[in-house]
Amino acid sequence: MSSNIEKLNERITQAKLGGGQKRIDRQHQNKKLTARERVEYLLDEGSFEEMGILVTHRTTDFGMDKEIYFGDGVVTGYGTIHGRLVYVYAQDFTVFGGALSETHAEKICKIMDLAMNVGAPVIGLNDSGGARIQEGVRSLGGYADIFYRNVKASGVIPQLSAIMGPCAGGAVYSPAITDFTLMVEGTSYMFVTGPNVVKTVTNEEVTSEELGGASAHAIKSGVAHKTSSNDVECLEDLKNLLSYLPQSHKEKPMDLPFELGEEYRDVLETIVPDSPNKPYDMHEVIRGIIDEGSFYEIHKDFAENIIVGFARMAGKSIGIVANQPMFLAGVLDVNSSRKAARFTRFCDSFNIPLLVLVDVPGFLPGTDQEWNGIIVHGAKLLYALSEATVPKVTVITRKAYGGAYDVMNSKHIGADFNYAWPTAEIAVMGAKGASEIIFRKEIREAEDTAKELAEKEAEYAEKFANPFKAARRGFIDEVILPRETRRKLIKTFSMLENKDVSMPPKKHGNIPL
Repeated sequence: MSSNIEKLNERITQAKLGGGQKRIDRQHQNKKLTARERVEYLLDEGSFEEMGILVTHRTTDFGMDKEIYFGDGVVTGYGTIHGRLVYVYAQDFTVFGGALSETHAEKICKIMDLAMNVGAPVIGLNDSGGARIQEGVRSLGGYADIFYRNVKASGVIPQLSAIMGPCAGGAVYSPAITDFTLMVEGTSYMFVTGPNVVKTVTNEEVTSEELGGASAHAIKSGVAHKTSSNDVECLEDLKNLLSYLPQSHKEKPMDLPFELGEEYRDVLETIVPDSPNKPYDMHEVIRGIIDEGSFYEIHKDFAENIIVGFARMAGKSIGIVANQPMFLAGVLDVNSSRKAARFTRFCDSFNIPLLVLVDVPGFLPGTDQEWNGIIVHGAKLLYALSEATVPKVTVITRKAYGGAYDVMNSKHIGADFNYAWPTAEIAVMGAKGASEIIFRKEIREAEDTAKELAEKEAEYAEKFANPFKAARRGFIDEVILPRETRRKLIKTFSMLENKDVSMPPKKHGNIPL
């Protein structure tokens, strides 16, 4: 008995050293925490229960039988974050560069299966050179086993991925399927094919950072939902993000204590400029509506003409989708449409009410947009908001023109409550463009065409550059003063809290991908 206890303690000690002290030191020199340090920092102190610590690989080819590491390059288990159960895996770069083997994958699959059965989030801390080439197809099969579980878990439990080192080849598809991907600046990268392959095939010279670094994916591709300056900040971001989410699709996010006051916000009265062509920052509107300091923005640097993120309203978690007049006047284009659509679908999957703030002049015109599929990408957002059954509330702050009015959570596609500020303009297009079409003949025949255009523009604006026509039709439920917005929204979301809508029976819809 004592002999086995000694062996057990010895093996646990070896497992906790991963690939050895030299490799741990190298990880620290590269400004990275080890897998175990990441898990310990992420989870509540003393809550981690490790699974599979004595697992080893089964490969004997290429001298692998002489290199055995307990745990096989991934730390897996469960614990709590702020008292909430989560499952976690952290790839250990000190063991074979974190390369995924058959047993490494089995450990990850085991906690994913448990998370699905129990109903708790899964967090993956990725730091791996890819598939373990000594195992051939067995390691590739391990990746596919993980992908399959990612898909099954989608919309059932929250899945969060942190890229804290390399993530290349087939490894990238698991984070891509998960709900949110966070990356660490300077030490992480993601790509399907690396710089060497790119140079061979296309003759392009590019570094790993340029090809798939955190900034590239945060700004250009939209693969990264958020970036962090170091490992510790990334782990803090994960904790913060999790606080807005429920345990599973069967639950609602946890409410935070909140004491209601009168909830009027005078600051909202002066944000929208008098000129309809002058930009303003929609972040100021968001800050004036939500609980102070509660906005957690997603995709901050990607498709900046639309804003998405989580916030709290009287202590309750909500999702926000908002046009941003500061960038491209807030138009909808390919990237902003798919950004907002994915976020909308996540919120709907996990019972997070949606607030849509509208100031949109339409869809971005041009050959680039049309040839890149603005029709189908715009339809994604239309589909997502039409499909969503969570409470959906809209506030039109200024422009709501053309088809973009319909798409941005209009009453016609199932919004529960639609507010408008007195500054709202709800029309097919702006007054100038509409006047040039409607009154083309009168303007052409006038002695002073400029004066005639100005008069007709004013006439059109008087009729349509306001929210009252839409309110008369019932397309707007109420025209409110900006200072009343927060108070109204708190009461509206409270009223909608027990909303229950059933969709027609079907296997699943066919969203335009």
